[in-house]
Amino acid sequence: MILILNYLIHNWKAEMKLKYILKNEAETTYIITEKLFQRVSNNELHWIPPIGNNWMNMGQLLMHCADNGCGKAIKGFVKGDWGLPEGISMEDLSAKDHIPPTNVLPSVKSIEKALELLESDKKLALMCLEDIEESRLLDNAFVAPWGGQELFLFQHLLQMIAHLAQHKGQLFYYLKLMGKNLNTSDLWGV
Repeated sequence: MILILNYLIHNWKAEMKLKYILKNEAETTYIITEKLFQRVSNNELHWIPPIGNNWMNMGQLLMHCADNGCGKAIKGFVKGDWGLPEGISMEDLSAKDHIPPTNVLPSVKSIEKALELLESDKKLALMCLEDIEESRLLDNAFVAPWGGQELFLFQHLLQMIAHLAQHKGQLFYYLKLMGKNLNTSDLWGV
């Protein structure tokens, strides 16, 4: 029995594709993020951490996760469509355009809208990951349009999922600072 189990595990790992890893990471991150969104009420959208400065308020954080979390960036990397107006390319944008100051970031108006946007972003990300050819993931290394180091497509896509995961962690700590009853299992989905 142990030999059969070892054989199955070894062959499963040999057959596992990078695309599968990306899809699994994205699905898991979106599921946990959605559960954290559901812990916020509409009257908490203007909440900001009481210490420090330059924080997004809760509504801005939810908007950032739901509308810029990773689906649009994955689409940009996979399809070359960054959702910019016609005639504008990523190279035309300044660093401030890529990372605007908090005081100009948009905010969701309701948790219902945040959940709709998150679901839409999730569908976009998973569709793009499904469509990608496995061979492209480690084909050529390149720099993201906003700069950084030269990475393979797989790494860029994984970083976009990590971007959402980072903000999921930020949301977790916002909720903790608000006094919500959360623990590590809420952050990792265990």
